[in-house]
Amino acid sequence: MAERKTDEEIAREMVAENDPMLAQESEIDAEGDSIDAIEELRRERDDMRDRFMRALADAENTRKRAERDRREAESYGGSKLARDLLPIYDNLERALTMATEDGKDGDKALLEGVELTMRELRNVFKKHGVEVVRPEVGERFDPKKHEAMFEAPLPGTKAGDIIQVSASGFMLHDRLLRPAQVGVSSTPPS
Repeated sequence: MAERKTDEEIAREMVAENDPMLAQESEIDAEGDSIDAIEELRRERDDMRDRFMRALADAENTRKRAERDRREAESYGGSKLARDLLPIYDNLERALTMATEDGKDGDKALLEGVELTMRELRNVFKKHGVEVVRPEVGERFDPKKHEAMFEAPLPGTKAGDIIQVSASGFMLHDRLLRPAQVGVSSTPPS
């Protein structure tokens, strides 16, 4: 069975029979259509290459972001637990301070147990990147590491000097878990 020709093909054949010059122009037009098709394919290829490169870059950025998030979670994931342990540290520190200030011999075994517990807690903190921020009396107040609990004029100090340390502060790697609680001098300049 013979294939049906399109109207365009029939028209070309009729032109070719009657005028060979017009037939040549028709072939040139068909060649021009081929060049346009090639150009269109090149544009499509370039567009696909651009999309591929963007998708590749996006995947690489996602991988880097996930790696950074993983490292951050590994370093700072225990911050809630560490914060919950800080009052225990404070209580042990108070117990040791009171026992030594009392001057009584008291129960040496109990005191030794508290000291060992405190030492172990410090070791655990150190192992997990928690470090104690213990300012000294006379240091300058740093709002990034200290929390002013009160201000009081104290002769012989400058305004902004730490005059009392109420509680130690804590850092988890490079992040502040809890600021040190301090009293600050408010002595006006003479």
